[in-house]
Amino acid sequence: MTAAKTGKRAFRPGKLLLFGLMVLVTLVYTYPFFWLLISCFKSNAEIFGSSMALPAAWDWSVFAQAWKGTGQYGYTTFFANTFIVVVPVVLFTLASALLIAYGFARFEFVGKRIFFTLMLSTMMLPATVLMIPRYLMFARMGWIDTYYPLIVPSVFGGGAFFIYLLLQFIRGIPRELDEAAKIDGCGSFQILWRVIFPLTIPAMFSAGVFQFMWTWNDFFNQMLYINSVSKYTIALGLKMSLDITTNVAWGKLFSMCLASIIPPFVLFFIAQKYLVEGIATTGLK
Repeated sequence: MTAAKTGKRAFRPGKLLLFGLMVLVTLVYTYPFFWLLISCFKSNAEIFGSSMALPAAWDWSVFAQAWKGTGQYGYTTFFANTFIVVVPVVLFTLASALLIAYGFARFEFVGKRIFFTLMLSTMMLPATVLMIPRYLMFARMGWIDTYYPLIVPSVFGGGAFFIYLLLQFIRGIPRELDEAAKIDGCGSFQILWRVIFPLTIPAMFSAGVFQFMWTWNDFFNQMLYINSVSKYTIALGLKMSLDITTNVAWGKLFSMCLASIIPPFVLFFIAQKYLVEGIATTGLK
C-alpha cells in the first residue's frame, strides 16, 4: 500500500537533513546563553578550568549575593536607572518619529527633498564624528552627569532609521483613507491619530523594540555622559564590578549579566508577532 492510502507521510531524507541542520544551528546560537547560565554557579577556577563541565554545586544564592552589588549601590538602583532612561527614550522616539514620518509622507512643502536627503545623510556619519561636538554642546548646556543627553535627542525623532522605517510604512497606506477621513471632517492630526496611527502599530512595535534594545545595551554614551555612581545604568554597573577589585567574582558577574538579558528577552518574545509583521509589511494587507 502506498503512503497516501495508509495515511502516513512518506519519508523524506531532505526534511530530516533540514531538521538536523536547524537543530545544529540552534545549538550553536544558544551555546553562549547556556554557558553563561552554567558559569553563574561556578568558581573562578572552574570557569577557567573546563568550560564544558557542570558546576560542582548549584548554589542559587549567588544571584541574591550578586544583586546586592559590591559597593554603596546595588543592582536595584542600576536597573531602576536603566528604565528611567529607556522608557522615555522609547516613548519619545515613537511619538516624534511618527510625526516626522507623517509630515514627509503626506505633506508637500518647500525644501522637502533637501531636508529628507539631509536626514538620511545622518545615517552615513560614524558615531565617532559626532562624539566630540555633541559632548561640547551638552557640556555648555550643563547636561553632563544627567540623563538629558541620553533622552532629549529622542524628542527629535530618535534617529533617521526610525523615521525612515515609519515613513516607508505610511507610504504604503492608501491616500484614499485620508481623503475619506477628510470628508468626515477630520483634520490632519485627527487623520494621524484615527487612521495612520492604528495602521502603523506593527511598525511602531518594530521601532520600539529596536530602540529599547539599543538603548538598554548602550554603554559608550552612558559612560560618556554619566559620572555619578548613583546614576549608573546596568551597563555601567556591570563595568564597575570589573573596576573595583582585582579579584573578580566571575560567577556573580555572569549572574547579573544573565539578569540584564531578561527584560529585552521578554520584550522580544511578547512583541515578536508585531516585530516580524512590521518588518515584513509596508502597508495594508
